[in-house]
Amino acid sequence: MAERIAEEKINQIRQSVDIVEVISDYVQLKKQGRNYFGLCPFHGESTPSFSVSIDKQIFHCFGCGAGGNVFSFLMELEGISFQEAAIKLAAKANIDLEINLSGGHGEKKFSEEHQAFLGAHELLQKFYHHLLVNTKEGQHALEYLLQRGFTREAIDKFQIGYSLNSWDYVFKFLSKRDFPPEWMEKAGLIIKRERDGTYFDRFRDRIMFPIFDRNGNTIAFSGRTLGADEPKYLNSPETPIFNKSKILYNYHNAKPNLKKSQFAVLFEGFADVISADRAGVENGIATMGTSLTDEHIALLRQNVQSVTICYDSDKPGIEAAYRAGNHLNNGGFQVKVAMMPDGMDPDEYIKKNGPEKFRNEVIGASLTWMAFKFLYFRRGKNLQHEGDRLAYIEVVIKEISTLNKAVERDHYLRQLAAEFSLSLDALKQQQKEIFFAEKRKSTGSKQPVNKPIIVQKQDNKLKPKHYTAERRLIAHMLKDRDVAYKVQDLLQGDTFNIDEHQAIITYLLSFYEEHFQSDSSAFLSYIQDDNLRRMVANIEMMPINDELTNHELSDYIKQVLNYQKLLKIKEKEVEQKEAERQSDFTKAAAIAMEILQLRKSL
Repeated sequence: MAERIAEEKINQIRQSVDIVEVISDYVQLKKQGRNYFGLCPFHGESTPSFSVSIDKQIFHCFGCGAGGNVFSFLMELEGISFQEAAIKLAAKANIDLEINLSGGHGEKKFSEEHQAFLGAHELLQKFYHHLLVNTKEGQHALEYLLQRGFTREAIDKFQIGYSLNSWDYVFKFLSKRDFPPEWMEKAGLIIKRERDGTYFDRFRDRIMFPIFDRNGNTIAFSGRTLGADEPKYLNSPETPIFNKSKILYNYHNAKPNLKKSQFAVLFEGFADVISADRAGVENGIATMGTSLTDEHIALLRQNVQSVTICYDSDKPGIEAAYRAGNHLNNGGFQVKVAMMPDGMDPDEYIKKNGPEKFRNEVIGASLTWMAFKFLYFRRGKNLQHEGDRLAYIEVVIKEISTLNKAVERDHYLRQLAAEFSLSLDALKQQQKEIFFAEKRKSTGSKQPVNKPIIVQKQDNKLKPKHYTAERRLIAHMLKDRDVAYKVQDLLQGDTFNIDEHQAIITYLLSFYEEHFQSDSSAFLSYIQDDNLRRMVANIEMMPINDELTNHELSDYIKQVLNYQKLLKIKEKEVEQKEAERQSDFTKAAAIAMEILQLRKSL
């Protein structure tokens, strides 16, 4: 386990690292005024609501409520601890933490077990590759790959390897290097026999394709049989370091190209990625046998604006492309679909037609998302039949109604009118009717359009005066230590009415006991509660006056204190009505006087 990082080192990291620079590695940011804005990596959105303050060194999403400093950003996005985030940032800033990292891989998980998982995978990846390219045992596998069109360059780039035709070579290989067998079983590299508790290798006599995480660490394998054995591909199980719903194959290799071009080509599997790469398509990525997930969308959003889907052209491939396209379109991407001819997959097409045709006539000739949907909804319909034709026209008009740009809607309506010799005015009228009908439906729906990955949607209802007053007071207290103590004195022992607000100022006053100046980023690290941290980030982004006047301060304090009096008045009014109901008019009159005095004090 790594040692605790000294507080002065944490402060040094905070002062040395620019949050805008760090977040720019994950989110495309554009400067607007004093802050930077981009699409939130924590939930799906098409309009930027994610804000980063370079002055305060904090971030906040006005859409889902995520917020914090540079440490909490990495913690939430990558699912790592504070200590891991600190080590990662220290490496970025070239700061020597002067601690023992228990293995030297500061950016990785700290636990000995986790390091063993990564270490064993990295060791085996190199060993498998060595067996393939340098040994007699791997010669037949190498020849098999070369015959199938793989080049030595591709084999080296993707670190393809070969596993020996042995039941226990890997088990012995890892055991000799002090990797505990129970850990290696948990890592998915060996399997335990139920009958006698002995272990055997998961992969035998297979071509080995290593699976990498976003940082280039080997975290799993896929082994392809050389003959007719089943299954054709044998994959690592999900493990503590391998989660298919979070991994995009080749992301680590493609990332520089993705960032530069803002464009990705999404394939169904890693074999297609490798084939496309050989054909000069170096921005290819693939899911690992799963549908596209929110985690994949968030990862893509960090570097690209446009995604071209290139799946197989059989029925399952087209259905998968439609699902992926909808997910990407809802995530705010510009979506295109590359249509593979004659039921081919990308590897088959490249072998038959060559790299240039694949680049130009498949990827380069990709359909827009709407053009693909025109073809998708034709499937299984006989457009010569009136019923099928009308059903097709109606569903296509419904899809056109979802387009935001009037020019696009007009373009596709004209295309529809020309194909079926229909009145453009009639189509436009029907499109408007469908649009407003769908809008009424969505307005009545209680289901959110985009489900946040990490945090819940913000409550945008108009807040009462005391709530707003407390938040504005906190905003000024966060800026100025003297204001914080002045507010404490003016409250005269009373507390804020919102529990979370009171918790924040309790943290803040404690923070100011140790720090003599305001520091937004440092305070966010000081807070232990994630929800409070996000709330503080939200408050920090509020527009407030540079100076808090005495009049403004008095008004806010009055709103805070008056709320308790208003609650007391409502309580007394209930008591008064009860007294009147019981015909106790003397008591009712006394309560009425109390209510009058309370109202005068407001």
